[in-house]
Amino acid sequence: MPKQQSQQNAKAQKKQPKQQKAPKQKRLANNKTWFKALMPKSRYLENIRIGEIDLPFLFLVLVLLVFGMIMMYSASYAWAIHDNNPQDFYFKKQLFMAAIGLVVMMYLSSRKFDYHILRSPLVANGLFVICILLMILVHTKFFGVTDNGASRWIRIGTATKTFFTFQPSELMKLAVIIIFSAMISANHQKLKEKGGLLPYIVILAIAAGFTVVQPHLSGTIIICAIAVTLLYVGGANMKSFIPLVIGGIALITVVAFILYKYADYSYIKNRIDSWLYTFDDANRDIAWQTRNSLIAIGSGGVFGLGLGNSRQKFLYLPESQNDFVFAIVCEELGFLGAAVVIILFLMLIFRGFKIAENAPDKFGMLLVTGLTVQIGLQALLNIAVVSNAIPNTGISLPFFSYGGTALIIQLLEMGLILNVSRQSMPDKEQPDAAPSEQSREIELAKKQLGQNARSRKK
Repeated sequence: MPKQQSQQNAKAQKKQPKQQKAPKQKRLANNKTWFKALMPKSRYLENIRIGEIDLPFLFLVLVLLVFGMIMMYSASYAWAIHDNNPQDFYFKKQLFMAAIGLVVMMYLSSRKFDYHILRSPLVANGLFVICILLMILVHTKFFGVTDNGASRWIRIGTATKTFFTFQPSELMKLAVIIIFSAMISANHQKLKEKGGLLPYIVILAIAAGFTVVQPHLSGTIIICAIAVTLLYVGGANMKSFIPLVIGGIALITVVAFILYKYADYSYIKNRIDSWLYTFDDANRDIAWQTRNSLIAIGSGGVFGLGLGNSRQKFLYLPESQNDFVFAIVCEELGFLGAAVVIILFLMLIFRGFKIAENAPDKFGMLLVTGLTVQIGLQALLNIAVVSNAIPNTGISLPFFSYGGTALIIQLLEMGLILNVSRQSMPDKEQPDAAPSEQSREIELAKKQLGQNARSRKK
């Protein structure tokens, strides 16, 4: 009997119709559950209307990119020929990286991507840990590349051929912005408590410490400035914030003195001497780059020598295609051309802060603020170095200087800003915060008074 029942059950199961597969849309939704799990809930998320990207900001990015590519080519072809390469060697490599960066920017600014995924601890902390590992690889013999006494690059390639070099400090700037924005937006109330700044100090000390030992002083300054700005905008307690800033400046000063006194950081003294005593005969060699930069700026006058007519780029000005490309802009396009570049950056910064102001949540506001401050501060420091307003710190000009890693990351950051702008709303349409209990009671009292007045009239 049991055998007969089991046979009958098997036949009944065979006769049952096969279950239909779930529709394609439902299957896709189920496959994306992991993505939704990573995304933190926002009280504004339900009210967000996905719209169009900020077109003025996109226009400014594209104008700066095209302008920068033209000037980088004009400043680089003499050095390319000197290095036994075609005259468009640097331009083609930069153009290839720009194409990759534009693709990344288009994807990150599209509706397929939501910047809130960066807020999850898995992404924010994971990116920071990856950056630390990359900063360690910089000092290894196989991956690390040392140039002019600085170990800032990772070599990607074989033992005999290098495909490209990667600068982890550029990615570390983005990682610090993301992890600070995520932590502040999730725990902004704890910033005003005693010891609320301690986790941020630890993260900043790790990021700045790995950067300064490369050595990369300009990168350290930018990372610290970004962190301080985000803490201030995020609502840190001013009583503990101001001593933190003063203590940080004092600590950096002491560390710089110790490194200069007991380590091989004599290049700091050389750069300060070349800044203070630029045209002294004793500093002729160490101030050669700064001297020719000032000569290029002065030669341009008001209207410049004309596009492509620079004289200092013919092997007089080292790194004319990189950190000192702005000097070639001044020489070829004059004061007016330099003013146009500065105005474009100012407009980009203003528009970035406008997007941050209209961001749908605190994380988006902090993210855009950090990215905008990074671009603005980097442009400011580069122009100050080229004009000898501050000592040479080895910092590049965004969208203009040669460097594939920096350009891709800059366009990636612009894509994130555009993604926030897609979810932003004008001031009049910003969703209000959840009403408090007191405001609810007032609204109920008003409704009751209105009802009583109507009943009396009847």
